[in-house]
Amino acid sequence: MTLLSRLEKIGSPADVKKLNTAELYALADEIRQKLIQVVSQNGGHLASNLGAVELTLALHKTFTTPKDAIVWDVGHQCYTHKMLTGRLSRIDTIRTEGGLSGFPKPYESEHDAFVAGHASTSISAALGLSEAKRLQGDEGYVVAVIGDGALTGGMAYEALNNSGKTPGNLIVILNDNEMSISKSVGSVANYLSDIRTKPAYYRFKDRLSNTLEHTPVVGKQVKEVLQNSKSRLKTMIYHTTFFEDWGFDYLGPIDGHDIDKLCAAMERAKRLARPVVIHVATQKGKGYSKAEENPGAYHGVPSFDLEKGNPDISLENSFSSAFGKSLVKLALKDSRICAITAAMKYATGLQFFKHKYPNRFYDVGIAEQHAVTFASGLATGGLLPVFAVYSTFLQRSFDQILHDTALQGAHVVFAIDRAGLVGQDGETHQGIYDVSLLTQVPGMQIFSPVNYRELSQCLRHCIYEIEGPCALRYPRGKEDESLPVSDTDLKKGYQLQKCGSDRLVVTYGRVFSQVLAATAEQPADILRLCRIWPVSDEMLDMMQQYDHLYLVEEGIRAGGVAATIAAALMERGYRGEVRIRAIDNGIVPQAAVERNFCQLGLDAASLTDFLRQ
Repeated sequence: MTLLSRLEKIGSPADVKKLNTAELYALADEIRQKLIQVVSQNGGHLASNLGAVELTLALHKTFTTPKDAIVWDVGHQCYTHKMLTGRLSRIDTIRTEGGLSGFPKPYESEHDAFVAGHASTSISAALGLSEAKRLQGDEGYVVAVIGDGALTGGMAYEALNNSGKTPGNLIVILNDNEMSISKSVGSVANYLSDIRTKPAYYRFKDRLSNTLEHTPVVGKQVKEVLQNSKSRLKTMIYHTTFFEDWGFDYLGPIDGHDIDKLCAAMERAKRLARPVVIHVATQKGKGYSKAEENPGAYHGVPSFDLEKGNPDISLENSFSSAFGKSLVKLALKDSRICAITAAMKYATGLQFFKHKYPNRFYDVGIAEQHAVTFASGLATGGLLPVFAVYSTFLQRSFDQILHDTALQGAHVVFAIDRAGLVGQDGETHQGIYDVSLLTQVPGMQIFSPVNYRELSQCLRHCIYEIEGPCALRYPRGKEDESLPVSDTDLKKGYQLQKCGSDRLVVTYGRVFSQVLAATAEQPADILRLCRIWPVSDEMLDMMQQYDHLYLVEEGIRAGGVAATIAAALMERGYRGEVRIRAIDNGIVPQAAVERNFCQLGLDAASLTDFLRQ
């Protein structure tokens, strides 16, 4: 057979059901080849997808989508699912403009049950879908596939607490790749798991239970003794009361790469007709040696050379690394400085801090809400906490920022990575909402440096010159070394570049480079904000001296800096012309960042036309 010949014959999940075990394993090998090829070209989530191949095959062998719904937590492990559900011909377009998303999207396919992109949401969504099916008389199953890492998020426990007593056909598959949960408890557990997942065992157990139920006088008592003994044994070996106390039946741990065992466990869960947790153990990165050796590094990657691996996994030249190294330098002289991450040590540049000061480094898992309140507690206790987090994930903790940080004036520094447009990760990961959210927070100050030097200056200023909450936001990737930027007086928070024009462009952050190029063609003065919030009266006074104002922002218009400035000037009775160029539609599709800039009118050519208006 030619390369990928089996995979190319899969037009829908129905074709998976026709395959025997040997054919499924051969298909798994071809899928892994395709995954490595596609991700090396387009970038994406490699290790998690490689680890979930057999699990995905077993799901589609056992369940029938879309009648049965599969809800993927985070969703970054859905590439195999997409190949098996009629999208193989487009898989080479994944994470490209106009191509397939790297996450589940119902608009792409009826086989994608729910939008995903953030962690710990699957059980809640699956419970809602399950109850919707039950109330409408639909007997279909709903399966939530959640990783052990996502179980560090509190929302997952809220959902488990609410799910265990429900009568719907809800099945939770815990994909344990040992990235967060403790390792296997040993050969005895594996041996008992092997017995418990055999169909013959289930048939025997069901017959015995039924017989005892109908045995006069002693039947129920014997059954109760057996159940209590089984429970104690399971607790000793599996520690499963964690799930069973919530009302779930527990099956596992099961080899997540053994398709027969996976299918047997899923069939058993279907017959139980009550909430079930199936615990499967998988190897993240399976099938690509470099990803097996370092699965964390190959979690989310840019395009890379297959033979050499990925030299750009940990970019030395990036805002993230510049932030991390600057924080280490400050912490060298101040033992009060602490660093917090929500399961993103490398991605946020905090690996340098952990290596140097492990006692002051905290990885709280995928728990942004906890991270914020924890940081507020550290600050209240006299320390100087810095929470490094992606803009898109900071959204999850807005109430804690407002209630636990701002209302008591806790001095927490939020280092907001991936601020602005992020490109190929698309709608669920765009970092364009944080400014609009944080401008509503009492006492919040927000800084947006344009290069590494200014980032370092802003970080020091945020730690030592501000008393309440403050945020330091910076984009993904590298600085533009060509920008003519001198040191900024951070107490003033701005730089004014004059050319004698009666027009003024007000902007900040990465889009400043596009504004600079546009004003070379269409001259105007530029007011570049470094402290973007609050906007001082001094800045507003300066703006009122111009007849024409152009406010340019790489963020949401509503609640953003530009809209707030326009409103403040109107209240002051400003008579000049104000134009705003910001993001009106918050649903920005996946594309290269440069393409997103063009689509939104934030590139130099579009801004040149904007300044002609």
